[in-house]
Amino acid sequence: MTAPIETTGSAAEAQPEAVLTGAKQSQIEGRSLGQIAWTRFKRDKAAMAGGIVVLLLILLAVLSKPIQAWFGLDPNAFNQDLVDPALLAPKGEWGGMSWDHPLGVDPQYGRDIMTRIIEGSWVSLLVAGGATLLSVVIGVIMGIIAGFYGGWVDTVISRTMDTFLAFPLLLFAISISASLQSGAFGLDGLPLRISVLIFVIGFFNWPYMGRIVRAQTMTLRNREFVEASRSLGARGPFILFRELLPNLVAPILVYATLLIPTNILFEAALSYLGVGIAPPQASWGGMLSNAVEYYEPDPQYMIVPGLAIFITVLAFNLLGDGLRDALDPRSK
Repeated sequence: MTAPIETTGSAAEAQPEAVLTGAKQSQIEGRSLGQIAWTRFKRDKAAMAGGIVVLLLILLAVLSKPIQAWFGLDPNAFNQDLVDPALLAPKGEWGGMSWDHPLGVDPQYGRDIMTRIIEGSWVSLLVAGGATLLSVVIGVIMGIIAGFYGGWVDTVISRTMDTFLAFPLLLFAISISASLQSGAFGLDGLPLRISVLIFVIGFFNWPYMGRIVRAQTMTLRNREFVEASRSLGARGPFILFRELLPNLVAPILVYATLLIPTNILFEAALSYLGVGIAPPQASWGGMLSNAVEYYEPDPQYMIVPGLAIFITVLAFNLLGDGLRDALDPRSK
C-alpha cells in the first residue's frame, strides 16, 4: 500500500499570492457610470467653469426679485438728473458708471443697467428653459416612437419633422407673437408674452431633438436587453419607457444643454425685433433693441446686455461640450 502523503498545515493553508496580497489591503470598490462621468467631467476645466457660471446665472435668475427687494432696487426707476438730454447720453464717463450704478445708466431714462440686467435674467432663462423642456418632451416622445416601431409610423413622424424644419421659423414666430399681443387664452401682458414665446420656440424646435432620439433608438432597439424584455413578454410601452429611455438620458441631457443657449438667442432676437418681451419689462434682447439708436453717444448701453447674452451662451455651450465628453465613453 502506498503511504498517505502528509501535508503540512502551512502547505494546506497556502493561498495564491494575489489573494494574500489583496487580503491585507482595502477592498477595491467599483464605480458607477455616474461616478465615472463626474470624474471625467471634473478634469475638463472649461466645462467646470461653464457649469459654475450656469449655476450662478440660475441663482441670479431665481433670486432676482429677492435681491431687488433686499437692496431696494427698481429696474424701472427713472433718474433723469443722470442723463444729458442734449447729448443723449448719461452724464459722466463710461455710461454714467458710479458706486451707485456700477454698470452705468441707460441714456433714455437714467435707469440702472445692472438692475435691469438682473431683472432680465429670469425672463431669458425662463423662456429658454421652458422652450427647451417643451422641445425635449415632444422630441423624445416622437423620436423614440419613430425609432422603435419603424415602418409607416417612422415614415409619418419623419415627414412631420421635415415639414416643421421647412418652416421659416423666425417669420412664423414673428407673425404668431404679433397676432397674440392683445390677449389670448385668458392671459395678457407679460404672462401671455412669456407663454407665447415658450410655445413658439419650443414647439417648432422639437424636430432637432426628435431626430437625435430617433437615431439613438434605432441603434438600441435590437440590443440584447431589448430582446430579453421581449422574450419575457414585455410590451412596446414598457420597453420604450423602462428599457430604452434610461439609455437615452445621456444624449438627451447633452443636447438639451446645447439647446438652451440657442433658445436664449432666439428670445433675444424676437425681443430685439419688438415681438418678444414688451417694455417696461426688462429683457436682454429688448435692451439691445433700445440701444441701437444710442450706440454712438453711449456704446456701453449696448455692450453690457450683449456681454450678458454672450457669457450665458458661452457658459451653456462649454457645459454641454463637457457633458458630451464625460458621458461618451468613446471620447478621449
